[in-house]
Amino acid sequence: MSGQANSRDVVRRDDGTWAVTKPGAERASAVAGTQAEAIQRGSQILGNDGGGELRIHGTNGQVRDQRTIAPGHDPFPPKDKG
Repeated sequence: MSGQANSRDVVRRDDGTWAVTKPGAERASAVAGTQAEAIQRGSQILGNDGGGELRIHGTNGQVRDQRTIAPGHDPFPPKDKG
């Protein structure tokens, strides 16, 4: 899905593991043993990357859920001018 500003997909791999992928990327951002672990890791990745959409695919490859992930903690907050 090109055109999506910041998104990740949780997809099942042929070996039974679950991958967190970024559209257009050649490699997975993360690989986990269970879908739940991949969802958690994908949420962390998106939060650290400014937030975005996490699409969760079922074992049949179809999107079964989509979640909006809020931006996480800003490592470079603006300095107080006081």
